Amino acid sequence: MNLTHGAAENRWVLDQSRPLRLFTLFILYVTQGVPIGLFWFAIPAWMAASGAGADDVAYVLGFTALPWTLKLVNGFLMDRYTFLPMGRRRVWLIGAQLVMIAALIGCAIVSPASTDIVVLAAAGFIVNTATTFQDVAVDGLAVDIMEEEERARASGMMFGGQAIGIALATASTGFVIAQFGAAAAYLLSAGFIALISLYVLVLRERLGERRLPWSAGVAHSRNLAIQAEAWWPILASTFKSLLLPASLFWVPVLLSRGFHYGALAALTPMIGTGSAGWGEVEITAAVGTASLIGGIAGLTLGGWIGDRFGAKRSTIAMLGLYMLMSSAMWLGVDHWRDLATYRTFVFTWLILDTMTTVVALPISMRLCNVKVAATQFTIYMAFSNFGITLGAWSLGFADQLGGLQSMFLLIFGFHAIALLIMIVVTFPRRAGHAKEIAAQMPQGDGVVPVHN
Repeated sequence: MNLTHGAAENRWVLDQSRPLRLFTLFILYVTQGVPIGLFWFAIPAWMAASGAGADDVAYVLGFTALPWTLKLVNGFLMDRYTFLPMGRRRVWLIGAQLVMIAALIGCAIVSPASTDIVVLAAAGFIVNTATTFQDVAVDGLAVDIMEEEERARASGMMFGGQAIGIALATASTGFVIAQFGAAAAYLLSAGFIALISLYVLVLRERLGERRLPWSAGVAHSRNLAIQAEAWWPILASTFKSLLLPASLFWVPVLLSRGFHYGALAALTPMIGTGSAGWGEVEITAAVGTASLIGGIAGLTLGGWIGDRFGAKRSTIAMLGLYMLMSSAMWLGVDHWRDLATYRTFVFTWLILDTMTTVVALPISMRLCNVKVAATQFTIYMAFSNFGITLGAWSLGFADQLGGLQSMFLLIFGFHAIALLIMIVVTFPRRAGHAKEIAAQMPQGDGVVPVHN
């Protein structure tokens, strides 16, 4: 009788089951992909199909991207404050997803039109702010509960889950918006996140912890022992590491990666509706399929390329391919009306973005000081996310620069600077150091969302 009760108690405890850990990380990253697919691709495509100009789409995307730039604050707060009787990360995870649900329901009630630019920007900002807290909480949960030999597989599950979530959300919400309106897409997204939130409520991180604040349970001794109680030592060590020459040169490369994502995410619906003549259904279906293929490529081919040729040479190759794509789009503006050209553009940039993220991520890890790896790594990702915001907002100046075609020259220029840095600067190549750092990162070693 006692044995049966003990088995039942262990059934939904993450540190007691490897399959449960892997599935949980996978489904939570799928959940994270839902608001990304909705606000980064489906809503801009709907706006563009409804006649919104480039400056309006750029305005909404800029505010949607902004919370990812501020994600550093999330990590500081989560490392410093939590409710340990429910685990180190779970209370933040539940809270973030509840805010996501409430905000999406609020969007459905308000139901802003495609011309309500300020309201749409506010909606994107609020929902994505909650999503960034969910992102950091999931990454932290992964590091807290995964065994060392599970980390590589867990990273793959997380990355694949996010790609699937973005792909399914982009395609499904794009279809729902076209058939039933944007309010229905908000409710569909909220409903899915609510289902996953119920699943999270059943879980516990470690034996003896509470499932709910009012349930029976106590804080685990391991969590009590490692809980951070001071700010200054973390901050001082982090900034010393960031000011090292290699670290300073790495920042423009991160900005370049972010800039192309923000700019191309904004260009995709504008070219699709303005030149190719597509509506939101066709655009979101293409983006969803490309994101799915990109995720699979990153899980398989991206990892192999990084291991075979090294992070530096692989990143140089990806930047070179991006420059070729930008050149082709700039020179081939007369062919933008060709649907084959548009499909090739969408698939190329999304798959290359995934591959670039996979092969370049180890450099960020190797540059981190092991003592403050979590904070330093999050700062690197914040620079990349700031680049996304700059890229999205830059579309608003496209007319002054010579039209949408000119954006590809800007992207080419950012990549040229990054390529020169990668060729000239020597970055650390210590084998196995990334795993050592990842093991000590409260924010985790998973891939950062779109906008990592």
